[in-house]
Amino acid sequence: MNTIQACLFDLDGVLVDTAKYHYIAWKELADKLGFEFTEKDNERLKGVSRAASLNILLEIGGLTFSEDEKARLAEEKNNRYVEYISKMDSSEILPGALEFLKDCRDNGIKVALGSASKNAMTILNNTGLTPYFDAIIDGTKTSAAKPDPEVFLLGAQELGVPAENSIVFEDAEAGVEAASRAGMASVGIGSPDTLGAANIVVPSLQDMNVVRLREALSAV
Repeated sequence: MNTIQACLFDLDGVLVDTAKYHYIAWKELADKLGFEFTEKDNERLKGVSRAASLNILLEIGGLTFSEDEKARLAEEKNNRYVEYISKMDSSEILPGALEFLKDCRDNGIKVALGSASKNAMTILNNTGLTPYFDAIIDGTKTSAAKPDPEVFLLGAQELGVPAENSIVFEDAEAGVEAASRAGMASVGIGSPDTLGAANIVVPSLQDMNVVRLREALSAV
């Protein structure tokens, strides 16, 4: 591929360990509604907007609610999630994430966030990650959820970098698909079993630096 000019990162499960708080909050809601919600079920919610996640949850539970009731349930879940993330600090930055962000900056690579989360700023501020981003695109700035490529296209646009020179880091299938639809290469963070569509798959950012990234992309 051409020269890497920008790296765009999903938040939950890539940079910080907040995915567990989403799961806990959704599970609490499912328990209240009277059905089981498992970690396997939760995989379907990764990289998906809050409203779409609630629809999946209710589908699993075989329940139907009015739009007003769904709005109330989504807000209830979000309030619980915010309670959890308000207590976060830098200890919940995932291994290798901060080092890789610094490495990108040191090598003149622009950095953007591309997350569906409407609570991204709370998380970034609480963990001290905000200063490492040149652009932050979150759920307050987008209208379409992944796998729609909007969040990544907006990120590249704000950075002033062409899509073909941008690399996406994602832990969800929907995010990898969004990167592909944006015309961007992608690095899957997690298992090849679920992220096989990514150009590269690594267990975590602990296994990545700019030199390795360039070498890996030149080989695909």
